[in-house]
Amino acid sequence: MFDRYVKVTKPGIIMGNLISVAGGYFLAARGDIDWVLMLVTIIGLSLVVASGCAINNCIDRDIDAKMQRTRNRVTVTGEMSLKAALAHGLVLGVVGFGLLAYFTNEVAVFFAAFGYFVYVGLYSLYFKRNSVYGTLIGSLSGAVPPVVGYCSVTGQFDAGAAILLVMFSIWQMPHSYAIAIFRYKDYAAAGIPVLPVAQGIQKAKHHIVLWIAVFAIASAMLPLTGYVGVGFMAVAACTSLWWLGMAIKGYRADIDVNRWARQVFFFSIITVTALSITMSLDFRAVAPDYLVMLSH
Repeated sequence: MFDRYVKVTKPGIIMGNLISVAGGYFLAARGDIDWVLMLVTIIGLSLVVASGCAINNCIDRDIDAKMQRTRNRVTVTGEMSLKAALAHGLVLGVVGFGLLAYFTNEVAVFFAAFGYFVYVGLYSLYFKRNSVYGTLIGSLSGAVPPVVGYCSVTGQFDAGAAILLVMFSIWQMPHSYAIAIFRYKDYAAAGIPVLPVAQGIQKAKHHIVLWIAVFAIASAMLPLTGYVGVGFMAVAACTSLWWLGMAIKGYRADIDVNRWARQVFFFSIITVTALSITMSLDFRAVAPDYLVMLSH
């Protein structure tokens, strides 16, 4: 019985966000760590994400039934009623936002709410089903966790938070397009207009290469603006260039497209995990004076 309440929250997505939340927190804390605040931030945001995922399962029940990957979700099989899933999602959201509001600050809560609104209100209810730009809209919500972790410490949206938002939003694009390629049949069957389905796999390959190149530039902004050191720069350069080289191989005539897309997808996870861990360890003790001025 309890198992269905866990499944409906998409625990894989929740776990995937934990490292980026911690990365943003450690980057902002700069070695002065309030472990209680960090733990509450992670728990609170995880509950908010879980709430969004549960409600997304309610919204997507019809299209989930058409996709092999999602047809066994509890809201599709009837193992969990829509009423129960919706109530569960709402309770998780209230508790999650309550924890963030009590223990963190207005800026962190704002970005948690912003991500929630984008994911549930914009992406799930409209853009996913109706626009090729759904991936771009959804990328904003996917970039929120490290920003919430960062802002829970600083209480302000400064240059560091802006770079994290841009960097993680850009990362979502090739990551998501790769999934859409090797899950092409699922998305086509459900009528979801992701780029490979709506405009072709070849165009999606172009976009994957372009977005990874832009991601390489965005990830370099943290060391260039003094938030992290040469260690992060080295890891960012190595992972981004390797990822870019892997993406370019997709143009080969003899390439197995599905296998290639899976490789791009899995390396995207390695990349963002490596950068999240490195920013936690290679932070700078004091940001340059001009960055402090930017935040005021």
